[in-house]
Amino acid sequence: MPLLSIFIIARDEADRIERTIRAVRSLSDDIVLVDSGSTDGTQEIAARLGARVIFNSWPGYGQQKRFAEDQCRHDWLLNIDADEVVPPDLAAEIAALFAGPGPAADAYKIRIAEIFPGEPAPHRFAYALAPVRLYRKDKGRYSPSPVHDRVDLAPATRIARLKGTVHHYSVRSLGEQMTKLNSYSDAQADDLDRRGQSLSVFRLAVEFPANFIKAYIGRRHALRGVYGFMTAMNYAFYRYLRVAKHWERRLQRRSGEAPAQTQTDAQERRDG
Repeated sequence: MPLLSIFIIARDEADRIERTIRAVRSLSDDIVLVDSGSTDGTQEIAARLGARVIFNSWPGYGQQKRFAEDQCRHDWLLNIDADEVVPPDLAAEIAALFAGPGPAADAYKIRIAEIFPGEPAPHRFAYALAPVRLYRKDKGRYSPSPVHDRVDLAPATRIARLKGTVHHYSVRSLGEQMTKLNSYSDAQADDLDRRGQSLSVFRLAVEFPANFIKAYIGRRHALRGVYGFMTAMNYAFYRYLRVAKHWERRLQRRSGEAPAQTQTDAQERRDG
């Protein structure tokens, strides 16, 4: 078995976590699940499948993944999300890397393709990213950003790319997707405040149409039927909402009003 640790961050993923863990159990004897307060039995399912389950209150995306990195026992790390599945061909490719002399590179990019409800596999034109997800612990570390989910690599790190594709089941339903995107927009408005950035008021007018075109045409959702259209609309509204919340806060500060409570504020109070 490769000297590889696999880490996952999760909250209320009981309907998806078993498939995610089962797909990678053959790759590691150290699967770490960092849970931020599930109430649906996610922890019990993960523990039954052999994962080490560790609680950590939600600090933001990058910081939670950094916490998870610190819990891992091995020198090589693979990060997957609770709504992602490593298919057999990719699992075999990762296992082959660690056969013989070991990986030739220090970090590997892995293609991640979204799968809409009702799709058995990634659409041939599915939108995909290829971030670094497999890396040496001494060569990379997740950014501490609360909203940006990326591995920061040391200078001169040797990077390669795997051939396989992670299957990303990001959408349970349009309603659940919108709830999640609403929470993301809160976090991004918070991040803009922290960094002292100011967006132009004209973004309020152009953000929705520009991002609908970006998703529907640029990300090829137009080729994926009605669900592609609806998902593009959700994405465009989320991007508009991020700017609108930023401007709402600016207007409140100018008038001396206290900022309205966000989903992020409410979650932090619930977590204690």
